[in-house]
This record gives sequence, structure tokens and C-alpha cells, in this order.
Amino acid sequence: MKTRTFLLLAMCASLMLSAPAASHAADAPDSSEKRERKSNVKEELKSHFNIYGFIRNYFTFDSRESASGTGNLFYYLPFDHDYNELGEDLNASPSFRFLSITSRVGLDVLGYRIGRTDISAKVETDFYAGLNGSTGTATLRLRQAYMKLGWKELPMCGDNTASVSLLMGQAWHPMAADQPEVISLATGAPFNPFNRSPQVTMDADLGKHFTITGSLIYQMQYTTAGPAGNTANYMKYGILPEVYAGLTYRAGGFLVKGGVSLLSIKPRRTGDMTVDGQTVTRKVSDRMTSLSPFLYLQYRHKLLSVKAKTVLGSAADHLNLIGGYGIIGMSAAEDGHYDYAATRSSSTWVSVAYGKKVQGVLMAGYINNLGAGEDFIGTNADSYYFFNKDSYSFRNMAQAFRIVPTVVWNIGKFTLGLEYEMTAAQYGSHLNLNGTVMADRADVSNGVTATRNWVANHRIQLMTRFNF
Repeated sequence: MKTRTFLLLAMCASLMLSAPAASHAADAPDSSEKRERKSNVKEELKSHFNIYGFIRNYFTFDSRESASGTGNLFYYLPFDHDYNELGEDLNASPSFRFLSITSRVGLDVLGYRIGRTDISAKVETDFYAGLNGSTGTATLRLRQAYMKLGWKELPMCGDNTASVSLLMGQAWHPMAADQPEVISLATGAPFNPFNRSPQVTMDADLGKHFTITGSLIYQMQYTTAGPAGNTANYMKYGILPEVYAGLTYRAGGFLVKGGVSLLSIKPRRTGDMTVDGQTVTRKVSDRMTSLSPFLYLQYRHKLLSVKAKTVLGSAADHLNLIGGYGIIGMSAAEDGHYDYAATRSSSTWVSVAYGKKVQGVLMAGYINNLGAGEDFIGTNADSYYFFNKDSYSFRNMAQAFRIVPTVVWNIGKFTLGLEYEMTAAQYGSHLNLNGTVMADRADVSNGVTATRNWVANHRIQLMTRFNF
């Protein structure tokens, strides 16, 4: 009996001692699976996801009141004289601010493939939204968000192959993608186009040297001016997106790119007509169509970079260029639609950059207001729609130029930049019927003489940036 009791106690003790070991043995596969899943997740993140961004601060001084946005960091053009009864220019007021709202964070998604189709994506944001002038609380806003499909090594004639990509989402406008190497937030605007918009863009690399590009572009943040202000409704009710076509040639360190944008919008959906002595609101068939061609040149060799671009912008205010459109006729047809003509501006810039750790940059730009090809009915605000910035119209600007020397120090992931930007604009007192500015001392009427005058803003800007 004692022997049986001892054996039972020994077996129970053995089971109790072996139970934890058995439990651990049972758990071992689960722990191994968890570790494997965790390793797979890490590998997936490492292989396909890349988080990037920077913390950027601008310390900015301006000698004059100017059109500017994004907390006054996105510089445009200086305002004309605004004299009071004592002869004081109220716009000759210096200002200073420093902000970090342009700090940015983004995510690149890379390396996915289905069959022969490569799939990638990008989403990018910064913090400029929510400000009124230099006051307010910065909030996140969408900067870029797109997916891209790609196909490589497609057969062509001979031994040549082609690569095709299809981008869908919000990205840089094809005319704005190539920019001078300044540290300014505006990257050369209004001498250089500046626009990010929802789009569908196809790039086809044909062999080693040529790329053709086609885009359908819709307006969102950067919109066209018109009778109802700046709004995307003109494109919405015009049905047609903006259409872009371009060709790029690469050879050695040279790159040449040319393209043209077609904009066709509906400035009004309805109009008032008098029928049998009554005012009747009717649907109208208004439409304004314009073409904006450009040419871009680039050369790179070791530490040297030379870039140049010229744009003939027509009604290109949505590209942050100077221009608009106006009424040239009122149809006698039953619907009473208006006929329009776009104003044109020639915008050209050149930039030269040299260096890597210490980089020197010099940019120069010039704008000329070319007016429209036909005369407008009138040049008052009710019939002549120009781009405005900070509620200011630039229809009286004849020409402008900008000179920007910059020094940049790159120390690992830290960048320090110092920039002087001088922007001068010439304004006129009177307009010709086609929207051009009358020459200085031109006879207006009844002994009245037109005048022109220059104003200039001097901007000194210090930038600090830490990349991650």
C-alpha cells in the first residue's frame, strides 16, 4: 500500500514538474510564428515603405508690402505705390517673420509588382494651411498624393525598348516640375510656373533619348480667375480638363523639354437677358480657350548645373503666372453668350548653381505683359478679369525682373541657406484696349498723359533645414 501511494505521489510530482516544460514546448511554435510574422512585417516596411521629410525654418525680411501667401513666405510681386494725401507711400513698409510651417513629411511606397506592372505611390503633406497672413494655427494639408503604374522593356523597332508610366493623383503640373535651384518657397514664381493639381499623366521613354508626356489635369488649390472670383467651377462646368502634351530629349548632360497646355473653361453658366421687357436668367454657352507653350533647357556637369525656362502664358493665372482674360464681344445670339480673349505674358528665367557642400546659386528672371490679341470691350473690373494675389490685381503691371544670389551650406543632413532676392515691377497708370500698359508719356485723351513707375522689394531670407 505504501509502495502504491509512493508511486502515485511520484507520478503526480513528475506531471507537475513536466507541465511547464510541456507548456513551453507547446508555445514554442506560436512564438516562432510571431517572430517570423514580425520579421516579415519589418522586411515589408524596409523593402516597400520609405518615410522622408524635413524640419524647415524661414527667417524673412521684406523692405516693402508685397503680394505673398503661405504666411507671407510664398513671395510674388511688390505692390505699386499707394500715396496718401501727404505724399507718403503706404506700401513702403518693412516687415519680418519666421515660421516653420513648410516642414514636410512624406511616404514613398515602392517595389510592388503584379505580373509585368510595377506599382508605386506617394503621399506628402506639410503644415501651411490654416494661416491668415502670418497669424493662425498651422494645420496639415495635402501636398502630393498619387499612385503610379509602370511597364518596362516594351519592345520597339530594332534593339530599342520603351518604358511607360501612368500617374494618377495630385502631383506637380508638368510645366512647373522643372524649377530654379533657389531656397525660396515660391521657387521662382511668377517667373516660373507653380502648380500641383489632380491629374492623369502618361510618360513614355522611347529608347535612350526621347520621352513623350501627355496629361489631363483638373484644378483644385490653384484655380482660374473669372466673374465669380477664383474657383474650379469654370473647369467643372466647362467639362474639359486642362490638356498637356510635351516632348523631352536627353543626351549626355543635356536635357531639352518643350510642351504646350490647352485650357478651355466656361466662365459663366447663366446670364441675364431682357425678354419682352422682363429680365430673364438663361443658360449661356460661354467658353474661353487658351494655349500656353514653354521651353526648358538644362545642362549638368559634375558640380555645375545650368537651367533656363521660357513660358508664353495665356490666361495662366492658375499656374501662378501673370495673366487673365477679358470680354471682347457679347453675342447677339439667343443665349447672349460672351466672347473672350486671353491675356499673355512672357516669363523667362535662368539659374546657375555650382558646388555641393558649399553651393552658390544665381537666378535671374524677367516678365513682360503682352496683352491680348484683340481689344476688350472695357478695362474695368466688371469686364476684365486678371489674376490677383492678396486681393490685388496685376493688370497694370507692364514688366518685372528678379535677381537672386544664394549661398547654401550642406552639412550632412543639415542645410543652411542665405538668400537675397530683389524683385522690381513696373506699373502703368493706363491700359490700352488689348490689356497692354500704355507707354510712359503716351497721350491718353484731353491732355492726360500716361505714366509708368518702378517699385522694388528687397528680401533677405535665412533658411535652416534638417532632413530625415
